[in-house]
Amino acid sequence: MPPERESPAPRSRLVSGAVILAGMTAALHVGKLPAALPALAEDLHITLVQAGFLLSLVQLAGMSLAVFMGLLADGMGLKRSMVRGLLLLALASGLGGLVTSVGALMLLRALEGLGFLLVVLPAPALIRRVVLPERLSGMMGVWGTYMPTGTALALMLGSLFIPAWGWRSWWWLFAGLSLLMAWWVFRTVPTDPVLPAGGADQMGQGAWMRLRRTLSARGPWLVALTFGMYSGQWLAVVGFLPSIYAAAGVSGALLGVLTALAAAVNMTGNLASGRLLQRGWAPRTTLWLGFGAMALGSTLAFAPFTEGAPWLRYGSVLLFSAVGGLVPGTLFGLAVRLAPGEHQVVTTVGWVQQLSALGQFAGPPVAAALAARAGGWQLTPFFTVSCCLVGAGLAWMTAKQLASQRV
Repeated sequence: MPPERESPAPRSRLVSGAVILAGMTAALHVGKLPAALPALAEDLHITLVQAGFLLSLVQLAGMSLAVFMGLLADGMGLKRSMVRGLLLLALASGLGGLVTSVGALMLLRALEGLGFLLVVLPAPALIRRVVLPERLSGMMGVWGTYMPTGTALALMLGSLFIPAWGWRSWWWLFAGLSLLMAWWVFRTVPTDPVLPAGGADQMGQGAWMRLRRTLSARGPWLVALTFGMYSGQWLAVVGFLPSIYAAAGVSGALLGVLTALAAAVNMTGNLASGRLLQRGWAPRTTLWLGFGAMALGSTLAFAPFTEGAPWLRYGSVLLFSAVGGLVPGTLFGLAVRLAPGEHQVVTTVGWVQQLSALGQFAGPPVAAALAARAGGWQLTPFFTVSCCLVGAGLAWMTAKQLASQRV
């Protein structure tokens, strides 16, 4: 049963803006690592494969617990979940600035992944609570920018901040920012509605019923698997860009700008997906366009025959990220549409996040292992194109599922 809308449009924009900024703050913790990898390699002596796991460990909680965290977020309340997640991110990041071993840093990255989930899982439902139905598709596209925006800001600022102040201060900076964001969400987002009589039972035994109904439906699986095909290759390519360009002799502000732009252009695809879907484009079309651009862009960016054309390679990375952004923007909208019912939306988003996190966990180590085996990044297209082909097939199956639901 959807709660009452609590305010007119200006209040709706304020609340949805706070929710989206909270998601971007959580994404900063994912994006803070790539720019710090060269400093971490020097300070903690991490290997390339360890760097791959550091990139992906923030997704450990997501790949194993996201669907259950969706149920937990329902139980504790969407606002409370978001505030507590931000506080957990602040704690883990603050402690991370004190560690002296790779193992401890990995453990805290996994803890940050738990906080990340508590922040981002309730966000679509919170936005849905305050946004008018006719604006929901567009706002889901805006919400889809939280990850590329946070990643881009971290990549751009990190290359300037870390050489001057060190990676430990970088970790403490985001701890403080998360505390500030937790306070703002607490003050801005309306209090969670009081559960009606019998609501406690709905969050108890009823939670398992929602979980069973979600995982027995075909739609959530299709959306979640498709998201995994996207997220693993995107983080693998964008996450290693600082290391790739540093090895090529690019450093300083230019390194930060190049990598940040590669992440930031992903926002254009996310925003475009909402507009295109509102204009009547089929989700299958936007998904195929996104995966096709990712396949072409990654091939041109890493293939041996483009080795002598660095700007062509960089332009191909921009193509990979920008047009590829159509995929998550489309999938966030599909997660809401293909949820088995009104009360399975958050659980469906949790399952989508879980398989997305699984992709992000597996993608960077696979790409790093291929690079270590080949002595370079020329085998990367074998991984990315394979993901795109599987994603395109899943998009076709998703279109059939949508058509069957309309009948």
